[in-house]
Amino acid sequence: MLAYGAPVLRIGLLSARWTTRRWFASVLLTMVALILVGTVVGAQALNRTSSVSNRLADRISPARTAVVQFDVALRDQESGVRGYLLSGDPEFLDTYRQGVAAEQAAGAQLRTLLAGEQPILAELGEVEGLAAGWRDTVADPLVERGTGTAELDPAGTAELDRAAFDAVGARLDALDQRLVTARDDARTALSESRSVRDGIFLGLIALLLLLVAGTAVLVRVAVLGPLTRIGHGVRQVAGGDFEHRLTPQGPADVAQLGRDVEAMRHRLVDALNTSEQVQAELRRSNADLEQFAYVASHDLQEPLRKVASFCQMLQRRYAGELDDRAQKYIEFAVDGATRMQRLINDLLTFSRIGRVYDSAQEVDLNRVLDQVEQSLAMTIEESDARIVRPELPAVTGDTTLLTMLWQNLINNAIKFRRPGVAPLIEITADEADGVWTFAVQDNGIGIEPEFADKIFVIFQRLHPRESYSGTGIGLALCKKVVEHHGGAIELDTSRTDGARLVFTLPAVK
Repeated sequence: MLAYGAPVLRIGLLSARWTTRRWFASVLLTMVALILVGTVVGAQALNRTSSVSNRLADRISPARTAVVQFDVALRDQESGVRGYLLSGDPEFLDTYRQGVAAEQAAGAQLRTLLAGEQPILAELGEVEGLAAGWRDTVADPLVERGTGTAELDPAGTAELDRAAFDAVGARLDALDQRLVTARDDARTALSESRSVRDGIFLGLIALLLLLVAGTAVLVRVAVLGPLTRIGHGVRQVAGGDFEHRLTPQGPADVAQLGRDVEAMRHRLVDALNTSEQVQAELRRSNADLEQFAYVASHDLQEPLRKVASFCQMLQRRYAGELDDRAQKYIEFAVDGATRMQRLINDLLTFSRIGRVYDSAQEVDLNRVLDQVEQSLAMTIEESDARIVRPELPAVTGDTTLLTMLWQNLINNAIKFRRPGVAPLIEITADEADGVWTFAVQDNGIGIEPEFADKIFVIFQRLHPRESYSGTGIGLALCKKVVEHHGGAIELDTSRTDGARLVFTLPAVK
């Protein structure tokens, strides 16, 4: 048991020290080294096979053909001499001389083909010597003493058939047999060389396959296994089991990843605990805010109504007794109380976004715009405004908030009109990738680009209250409504003729 566990322990310790990159670099280097060694050995085997094949095809086989030509040349010499002696016809001497030339040519070709084959060349020399001796001692003397007639010379032909010519033929047969033996040896060597070459390449392929299989096992055991366990642990934590601990395993970088995930789990648990505390504080804060909203909507507005009411009563009762300054003071008090009431109402509306108004249902914007136009009917009629709108889509959201959004945008477009010019409000809607982009543009006084961000800040006004009424909360409310629905709103700074506000809302899924 100890003998089996020790290697596993060593592998585990090694994988803990090595990184995944180091593992793969080692495997890659091993594969490269194996390929290089296999390439060198395979090249040598191929070179050996090519050398043996070339020797067989380019030297031994052509040499045997040259031996046949050599033999034919000898026989031409013998038949030429024999014919001349029998017939006395000089044309046979031409055959004899051509045979001598063919023999010399075949001998030169053999020496070229068999360069480096010293034993065979030695035998070739012996054959050439015997042939030359036969010509010197037999053929040439018989030719010289020939009658030159057509009479037969049986005695001369008998002398021509002596053993000298047979000795040349026998020696040439021995040379041919040596070439046959050399050919068979070359074929055997070629077969062995091919077997060695095929064995080397098969062995190389087997080693590569074994290395690939080993790499796959290594990746599965040393990398994928630890990563799978980390993934399983992460899914457990993501499923809500925040107390599940992750045990880092595997190579150094994978183990480090496990430790980082475990550290992240600790931070998430700490953040969750902190979040629960914050949520508790938020619930208390919301309760206080609800209480404040109740106070603001009732207890604060009641004194303001009384101030405004009694100031107006005072103005009516003592209208003839008060001078112009006193009348102006009373008007200031009534106006201040009225503006304070509007400001409180706007703040209440702003604070209720996301708390009181937070439904998520399909809303037909055509109906919303119809309701907005009805609410602003008097303002639209007095200003002679014209609203150009397309068929609007349905979106997911809160009907009350979306009504506030469109009412503020259209009301602003009418309010900030140019003197003497009837307001023209154009609405567009385009959809792309599940998001609707709306634009509300007018022909009014416009907004300078440097105020593109300031206009969405609560209570920020760009014009005096005497010129344009309002609390400065309209576009801030629009921004909060759009962002509450997951969209964004901005001023199109490229438009100079009037203002153009662009905002997005998610389409109905």
